[in-house]
Amino acid sequence: MILGMSTPTFTLMHVVVSLIGIFSGGIVVINMLRSRRSEGWTALFLASTILTSVTGFPIPPFGFDPPRAVGVISLILLAAALFARYREHLAGTWRWIYVVSVTAALYLNVFVGVVQAFQKLAFLERLAPTQSEPPFLVAQLVVVAIFILLGFSAVRRFHPETTHRTQSVEVAR
Repeated sequence: MILGMSTPTFTLMHVVVSLIGIFSGGIVVINMLRSRRSEGWTALFLASTILTSVTGFPIPPFGFDPPRAVGVISLILLAAALFARYREHLAGTWRWIYVVSVTAALYLNVFVGVVQAFQKLAFLERLAPTQSEPPFLVAQLVVVAIFILLGFSAVRRFHPETTHRTQSVEVAR
């Protein structure tokens, strides 16, 4: 039992929240690439991804292991994103800190998703039973390359202050 739920039920809830975080985070990153704020999606991403990290800690086996290290790193990134977005309002340097933090936190969720897919899906497990085989390594390299490209592009393109001012000027005309 974990927090009054059976371990399978708790784990299922953790997985569902993780998938919500990945989906909503994808929308947030796409909107950043379009230099658009997405307040509701951002709040959903941040809340679900924090919940994903927090709910990962009580799942056995216990001890400080790689999944918990990823959870700690994710929570640090999410704290930076929350501070940059809601305290500093993306001003100055905080804009790129926000973009990098959000993109990196989403990457960590996807990274864990790939790990879990190779552990739980029979056809993938057969390709990389120890997760040190080339199919697993290639999958993770592709994922990290995609997120590096997304992160660089989002840092360059996400300028919500400029977009907001431009839209205000066009509305005033």
